[in-house]
Amino acid sequence: MERTFAIIKPDAVAGKKAGQILARIEEAGFTVKGMRLTHLSKAAAEGFYAVHRERPFFGELTDFMSSGPCVLLCLEAPDAIRKWRTLMGATDPAKADAGTLRRDFGTSIGNNATHGSDAPETAAFELGYFFRGMETL
Repeated sequence: MERTFAIIKPDAVAGKKAGQILARIEEAGFTVKGMRLTHLSKAAAEGFYAVHRERPFFGELTDFMSSGPCVLLCLEAPDAIRKWRTLMGATDPAKADAGTLRRDFGTSIGNNATHGSDAPETAAFELGYFFRGMETL
């Protein structure tokens, strides 16, 4: 079993899509091992996305991620990182495969409904950034 980190982003929460996304996560065979609804501060978003600090989209990304509530998730499944990234689909919803979360719930590259770790090291950092100690099962 492997764990990965996921976010249902502010656009999907505001659009009342979180429940549908969670249902799809469970239908795909993931077990939710940790979940929290939170409204990220700008500082928390900047810390989380620090790897992108020098990129031109950093300010827009952190403004968006701190613009409203999001759902933070610890997901578990065999090959969870690859499986979650496949379920999410391409970053650009217009280029994502039919039936993926971003295709079905995203509206743009910036407002693409979900986030997911891209490697075991990233998952470890991201899970540790938001979930401490006994907060996951």
